[in-house]
Amino acid sequence: MTEVPQPRPERMVPFAGHPAVVGIEPGQSELVVLAAVDWALAVGASALHFAYVDPDRVVVAEGRDGSVRHEGLEPDAADDGWRDTEADLRARLAALLDPTGVRWAFHYLAGRPDRALTHLARAVDASVFIVGARHPGAARRIAELFAGSLAAHLAQHQHRPVLTIPIAVVDWADPSDEWAK
Repeated sequence: MTEVPQPRPERMVPFAGHPAVVGIEPGQSELVVLAAVDWALAVGASALHFAYVDPDRVVVAEGRDGSVRHEGLEPDAADDGWRDTEADLRARLAALLDPTGVRWAFHYLAGRPDRALTHLARAVDASVFIVGARHPGAARRIAELFAGSLAAHLAQHQHRPVLTIPIAVVDWADPSDEWAK
C-alpha cells in the first residue's frame, strides 16, 4: 500500500513569490476576491489564480498548466450555458481586480472542487488556498453534512494551508440559530 505524503516543512511553499489559488462561485460575495488581493499584496504573492469548479461538468483531460477539458454530465445534450457563467465570472473579476494591479488568471474547472483546486495548485505551485466560508442556514448545513465543506476537504487532503474568508455570520445570541444553542 502506498503511503500518503504528509505535510512536512520541506513540502511547504513560501507565501512570498508564489501564487494563491482562490476558489470562487457565481453570486459569491466580493469579500473573497478582495481578501485575496489584500493577502497577495501583504505577502508579495506572484499572482492570484481564481477558479470556479462547475459540479455539473466532468473532466475529460487535465493539462500540466492546471487547465482542464470538460464536458457536460450528459454529453449528447446541448450545453453551452457554462460559457455564459465563465464570461460573467471573468467580467466580474476584471472589474474588481484590474484596478489593483495584482496579476491574476481565471480557470474554469470541472468535477469535485477539492480535487480540481488541488490539481491547479500543484500546477501553478501555489502556496495557499483562499476560499469563502459557506452561508449559515439549515439547507447549507444539510448539504455540508453529506458533501462536507470545501475548506475542510482541502485541509484534510493536501498539504497547503487554507485561508477561509467569512462571508456571512450568525449572531451567537440569536435564539433561532440552532448552532448557537
